[in-house]
Amino acid sequence: MNEITLMSDPRIAAIPVQECGEPLVDVRSDGSLLVDPRKSDPEGAFAHLRRGVLQRLVTAQDLLPDGLRLLFVEGYRPLSLQRRYFEEYAAELRMAHPGWPTAQVHAAASRYVSPPDIAPHSAGAAVDLTLADAHGHELDLGTRLNASPEESNGACCTDAAGITAEAREYREILSAAMTAAGLVNYPTEWWHWSYGDRYWALGAGADSAVFGPWELG
Repeated sequence: MNEITLMSDPRIAAIPVQECGEPLVDVRSDGSLLVDPRKSDPEGAFAHLRRGVLQRLVTAQDLLPDGLRLLFVEGYRPLSLQRRYFEEYAAELRMAHPGWPTAQVHAAASRYVSPPDIAPHSAGAAVDLTLADAHGHELDLGTRLNASPEESNGACCTDAAGITAEAREYREILSAAMTAAGLVNYPTEWWHWSYGDRYWALGAGADSAVFGPWELG
């Protein structure tokens, strides 16, 4: 995909889901990944992913240059939480742009939060992550992770101009490893990667997604 395809694109919702039933697993179980607690919740939902996604993250980490590690921040997100995030951000946009029609608000909101009906996080298929050094210190990739388009003036986009040469290099290193492991990036969020969901299916040219909305437990 050379142009940015938003989560609100009708082609995403049109992709069928052939749910494979692969379970969610806790990424903290074997210590393969560094896990940041900033998105932790009482149930530990944030630290779960479909097993195949975790396996690909471990592969991606093995592809990183010496001295770099993945820093996992958030994986699975219950559908109720995804819906709340989307509605809250859409409400912010409506307040800032009272003249925007509903469709424009929906599309703009999807730059930063996936619409609940197709959200990769709620399928356990998406991960928000960044890079850390050998000592576990988070590196600077140009914006804070989860920076909105408004806050970052668009620097949250993976290919954004205007970030430092070092941040650009780290983004390229991250992208190379994650892509080689079979994940796809959401181009408005350098930190967001997924496998097996509808957005992945469009980017990978697959006929269907293998992961749909899932319940933890």
